[in-house]
Amino acid sequence: MEKVEKVTEALKKATIGGDEKKKAKKEKKAAPAADASAGPLEMNPPPSFIQERIDLFDRLYKEQQEEIASRPREDITITMPDGTIKVGKSYETTPAEIAKGISNSLFKRTVVARIDGETLWDLERPLEKSCKLELLDFNDDQGKFVFWHSSAHILGEACERRFGCSLCIGPPVDNGFYYEMALPDGAAVQSTDWAPLENIVSKVVKEKQPFQRLEMSKEDLLKMFAYNKYKQHIIKDKIEDGTKTTVYRNGPLIDLCRGPHVPDTGRIEAFAIMKNSSSYFLGDANNDSLQRIYGVSFPDKKQMAAHKKFLEEAAKRDHRLIGKQQELFYFEECSPGSAMWLPHGMRIHNAIMDYIKEEYWARGYDEVMTPNMFNVSLWEQSGHLAHYKEDMFLLDVDKEQFGLKPMNCPAHAMMFRHRERSHKELPLRLADFGVLHRNEASGALSGLTRVRRFQQDDAHIFCREDQIKEEVADLFDFMRKFYGILGLTFKLKLSTRPEKFLGEIETWDRAESRLKEALDEFAASDKDGGVSWELNPGDGAFYGPKIDIAVLDCLNRPWQCATIQLDFQQPQNFSLEYQTGEAVHKGETKAAVEEPAPPAPEAEAEKDKDGKEKKKPLLIKKALSPGCARPVMIHRAMAGSIERFTAILAEHFAGKWPFWMSPRQVIVIPVGMGFLDYAKEVAALLKKEKFYADVDSSGNTLQKKIRNGQLAQYNFVFVVGDDEMRNRKVNIRYRDDTSTQARDVPFDLDEAIQKLRQLKSNRGMYNPFPHVAEAKKEEEVKA
Repeated sequence: MEKVEKVTEALKKATIGGDEKKKAKKEKKAAPAADASAGPLEMNPPPSFIQERIDLFDRLYKEQQEEIASRPREDITITMPDGTIKVGKSYETTPAEIAKGISNSLFKRTVVARIDGETLWDLERPLEKSCKLELLDFNDDQGKFVFWHSSAHILGEACERRFGCSLCIGPPVDNGFYYEMALPDGAAVQSTDWAPLENIVSKVVKEKQPFQRLEMSKEDLLKMFAYNKYKQHIIKDKIEDGTKTTVYRNGPLIDLCRGPHVPDTGRIEAFAIMKNSSSYFLGDANNDSLQRIYGVSFPDKKQMAAHKKFLEEAAKRDHRLIGKQQELFYFEECSPGSAMWLPHGMRIHNAIMDYIKEEYWARGYDEVMTPNMFNVSLWEQSGHLAHYKEDMFLLDVDKEQFGLKPMNCPAHAMMFRHRERSHKELPLRLADFGVLHRNEASGALSGLTRVRRFQQDDAHIFCREDQIKEEVADLFDFMRKFYGILGLTFKLKLSTRPEKFLGEIETWDRAESRLKEALDEFAASDKDGGVSWELNPGDGAFYGPKIDIAVLDCLNRPWQCATIQLDFQQPQNFSLEYQTGEAVHKGETKAAVEEPAPPAPEAEAEKDKDGKEKKKPLLIKKALSPGCARPVMIHRAMAGSIERFTAILAEHFAGKWPFWMSPRQVIVIPVGMGFLDYAKEVAALLKKEKFYADVDSSGNTLQKKIRNGQLAQYNFVFVVGDDEMRNRKVNIRYRDDTSTQARDVPFDLDEAIQKLRQLKSNRGMYNPFPHVAEAKKEEEVKA
C-alpha cells in the first residue's frame, strides 16, 4: 500500500539513514574544512590582558583579606537541618569546616551551602553571624546550578587559553551550561575545537584551582575588563555608580560573577562539550554576532554515562523526527514558527481537542469564540501592551494600531462585562480554543515546543472568592483524570505574593489560604500518596497567587503545561462586577457604566514619551456599583498549547500513540490478492465506526506487509485469508503486546469491532483481545 510504504521509507531514512549514507560514502567527498585540533592547543604566549588582570586581582584580594582579618571575632551558633547546634567564630568558621566535622564524605559530596533557607554561600567563605545552615549536593536543584555555573567558568578559562577571546556571559541552564564569547577577527568555533577544549578542561580539573571571591568597585571593574567591550557594557549597565559587586578567580580566569561556586575545579570530574552555535550579544539581533559553546558536567563519570544514554533515548523520541517519520506536521520558511498540520497530525490534534470538549461539557464550561485581532486600546486597558508589547504582532489598519491576540483573557473580560451579571451566574466558565500569536525570537523557535501560532485549551472562570477552593478542587480532578489516562505524572508548586504586587494584602492572604486548603485536600485524596505540593514563596504573578504544574513524561522530564492563576487585577482593569443579591439601601441606585469623557477644549491632550497624543482609554475604570462585587478571574489550562502538548506526547509515547488518539489505528492485510475485496470490506466497516483503517494492497510478501504496518505504528494489524473470509473473522496482532505478534488466532469480526469501539470510548491503553495471547500460550503448552 502506497501510504504504508511512504511512512516505512521515512522511518528507515530518519532512523538509520537508509541507503543514502552508503551512497554518500561512494561519492567523492568535498574538501574537508581545516581541522582546528591540528594547531597548538593553547595560545603561546597567552594574551597580555590575562596577566594584567591577575596583577590587579592579587593586589585587591590581599587588601580584602587583610580587612577581613581585622574584623572582630564573635561566637556564633550554626543550626543544622536536624536541629543540631554547632558553635563557631564569625569570619573564621566556614561551611566546609562544619561539613568536614560531620564526615569527610559529606564535604566531598557538598557543592554549596544555603544560609537561613535562602542565601547561597561558598563552602570556603567564613560565616559572618549565627544562622541556619544547609549543605547542598548535586542532587539539589540549586546545588546542580552552582555546579554547572562553576563548570561554565572552567569552560571560559579553556576558551581564553585556546582562543584569546572576549568572554561575555556563561550561565547555568536547565540541562547544563554555556559560555558566549567573541573570537578574535570574528572567527567561529569549530567542532574540531571541542576535543582540544576538553583537553584543557582536564588539565584545569587536575590542578584543583580554588575559586576565590573578591568584591570590587565599579571603577576597578572597568579597569580590570578594559580589554573587553562586552564586560564593559554589562558593568556600566548593571552596576550602579558607587557600588560594588564580585568577581571570581580560578587559575588565570577572573570573571565578573555573583557566585557562589564549588570549592575548587577538582569537583568537576566529568565534563563534555555538547554543541556550539552562533548567537547575538544580549539576544538582540542588532548587536554583535557571538559564538556560544554548550557543555554539561557531573560529579562522577557514572552520571555522565547515564546522561549520555538518556540523551540517546531522548534523541530517538524527538518529536520533530517522529513528526517527519509519521507525516504529522512540518514547517514552511514563508511562515516560520507556524506548523503545517498534515492529515495524520490533525487526527491527533482533534483527538486531544475532542477529549477536552467532552470534559468541558461534563464540568459546566461554555465554549466561546473571540476575534484574533483587537485594537491596541484593549491591550492598553489590560496592561499587556506595557508588559508584553515586544512579544506581540502589531499591525496598522485604517490609521489605527491593532494587535494579534497573544492570549484570550482580555477578550473574556470584555465578554463578562458586556451585560449586567448576577451572582446566580457564577461561577461562569468560558473556554476558548482561539488561535493565538506570539512574536517569539526566530532563534528560540523549536518544532512544536516553541511556535508563533498556536491554540490553547484556554479557559477563564469568573467566580466569587468563596468559590475559589471548590473551583480549584475541580481543576485538580480534571488534571488527575486527563494526565492519568496518558500515563503522565505531575508536580505542584504554590507561588505566593511577590514583592511587587497589586491589590490588598488581606485579599492575597485569603486567596493563598484557599489555594493551600485545596492543595492539602487534593494531596490527602491521592490514595497512592504520589501527589504533593511545595511552597514557592514570592513567585506569584503580580495580579495574584498561582499554582505551577510541571508534567513529568516517561523520561522524568518536566514540562510546563497546566496552570491555575488567580487574577484580581483584570476585574479591576475592566471594572467587572456582579450583583450580589444583597438589598440596596434606600436612595442608592445602580450606577451607569461610565464612558470616556472627551477632554475639555482648553485642556491640552496628554502626550506619550515620544510626543504623540495618547489614545483615549477603552474604558474608564469605575467604582463598584451599589449591591455589586468584583469577581475573581481564574486563568486555567490543562494541555496548554495544543502544539506543545502534542510534542510532549509524541516524545512521551515515542510515536506509539494510544488507540484513541492514534492517526493509524488498524491496517488490514490480505494474505493474497484473492482476499483483497474482503480486506476492503473489513476496512470499510471499521471506517463506518470512525476508526482510521487502511488496506495494504501492495505486492509485498506477507511478512514485509506486517513489518511495514508495525514500523508505521498501526495499533492493530488485521490479517485476513481464506478461513477469515469464509467465517467473517480476522487475525489480530496488537502493537503493544509482543506475545500476540508471533502467531495469530482468528477473532470474530463483529466482536473485534465492538471491542475496539469500547477501547476508543473509554480511552484505554490495554489489549482488548487478551485471549489471543492466552490461546497462543495454551497451544504452546499442548505442543
